[in-house]
Amino acid sequence: MRVKNIQIINFRNLKSTKIIPGVNFNLFYGLNGHGKTNILEAIFLLGSPKSFRNAKQQELVMHDEKRAVVKGEIESQRVTSKITLTLEQAGRRVEIDGKMVGRASELHGKLNSVVFSPYDTGMVRNSPDSRRRYLDRAVYMADIRYLNCWHNYHRILKQRNHLLKKSETSSLDTWTDRLATAGAEVMERRLSFVSNLDKRLKNHYSVISDEDKAAEIAYQPEGIKKTMGHEIKEEFIELLDRNRKNDEKFGSTSIGPHRDDVFFLLDGRPLKTFGSQGEQKSFVLALKMAELEYLEDIFGETPLFLLDDMSSELDTARICNLFAALSAKNMQVFITATEKRAEFADSVHLNYSVFRICDGNPTYEEN
Repeated sequence: MRVKNIQIINFRNLKSTKIIPGVNFNLFYGLNGHGKTNILEAIFLLGSPKSFRNAKQQELVMHDEKRAVVKGEIESQRVTSKITLTLEQAGRRVEIDGKMVGRASELHGKLNSVVFSPYDTGMVRNSPDSRRRYLDRAVYMADIRYLNCWHNYHRILKQRNHLLKKSETSSLDTWTDRLATAGAEVMERRLSFVSNLDKRLKNHYSVISDEDKAAEIAYQPEGIKKTMGHEIKEEFIELLDRNRKNDEKFGSTSIGPHRDDVFFLLDGRPLKTFGSQGEQKSFVLALKMAELEYLEDIFGETPLFLLDDMSSELDTARICNLFAALSAKNMQVFITATEKRAEFADSVHLNYSVFRICDGNPTYEEN
């Protein structure tokens, strides 16, 4: 899976940019605020319905412009296709080989990307909401059915909360049952995904950190002990019934997938509390590598890897360990940094390209 070329027009601060990336490693370097991350974001959006920066639609279009356009020529399963993304105030349009795409599912799997950025390392210390956003995006990349399942749950949740706020309890049982059904599906798919990631995580952590510590990711929905859909639903209904008076009092559903957390552990202890900054970064990077490996197993080819802000996120030892692992996969990698670092050239033995970014304009420097 590779990007053969990409054209970006009026996207954030990128006025008109065309890039022909190398088939393996690509480094974009320059001062902060000049558009390096915007290039990674544009690449990511060619295969995903939402930005990895959780940006609103209007934030993606250059100021005083009506629309932004991102065009990419993509190679997947030895087939080349053209994806065109048009972003306007009213919404987004996607075309594949000139044909309009009406549903996100038609884009799914065309260009898989795994991102490692400061936004991701921050989720270790931030609120559960940031970890849920990571989990939901990651599950969707692996599971085409998850997006509809997630939207269905939140649609029903909104209706149940509306009834609770209005104290209209006559139809509450019906919506509670619907919520339990939809919520059980969300939880089951999350549980399956986290289980698959956890199997791969420890090895990647050891490789990147050079530490013999047990890295674990866990997702255990509050009050739920089962892992199968129909059994989860039974437990979830009991929890909703048990919390009904409290929900009626506050006019909101107090338990469910919209409130769950994801747990990161190192040697059985919470990473957030006991992990050093270096261990936290190594953990999240290992998590991303596990995600990349899982997607590779599902789709039969390696996704893109987008590494944002390498200069601040990784030290020399971790960079060398990471690049050694990525080089072995012969995959396409996009990296941003504030400067060219010696360990980049020293660690990468495959084809690589370097671009200097200044005021939203990339200049090709070397290969």
